[in-house]
Amino acid sequence: MTNAAGRLLVAEPLLGDPNFERTVVLIVEHTPEGALGLVLNRPSDVSVDVALPEWGPLASAPPVLHVGGPVEERSGWCLARTAQPESPQGFVPLLGDLGLVDLSVDPLELVGRLRDLRLYAGYSGWGPGQLDAELASDAWFVVDAEPGDPFVADGAVLWQRILERQGGHLARLARVPPDLSVN
Repeated sequence: MTNAAGRLLVAEPLLGDPNFERTVVLIVEHTPEGALGLVLNRPSDVSVDVALPEWGPLASAPPVLHVGGPVEERSGWCLARTAQPESPQGFVPLLGDLGLVDLSVDPLELVGRLRDLRLYAGYSGWGPGQLDAELASDAWFVVDAEPGDPFVADGAVLWQRILERQGGHLARLARVPPDLSVN
């Protein structure tokens, strides 16, 4: 088992699962019991101001909920970057200054303490051994994450941008069209 926690899963161009087509997933946890991650590049049409108005002023552009995955779509998740060396209450570090924020914390207490904040509905989950099997079948590329990845304003380009920064073969895959018949 390769531990993918704190890394990105980048969908292979021909993955075939519409839930994960051209997605970039930040893996939050990966243990023998399973894995949990958040899809970074699936913005919804739901404004944060409508869904969670108290969090609206902190949300990064575009200020919409993102679909973190197909599991428990009514659950809420928050990724943010700290603005200060000391982590605020309710912040769990994942990678450098990037971490999860407890949504039960009063967002007014976080003003000025966080920068870059993204809210997600649902998550991506894998049972015991499931993600390992997908990795063994080359359904995903596992690459290093950068703390700013979740906050790229145009989610549609994130998949391509992540592959391009890898160089070599993966950078060439970034140019594979979604529909191979137009190639």
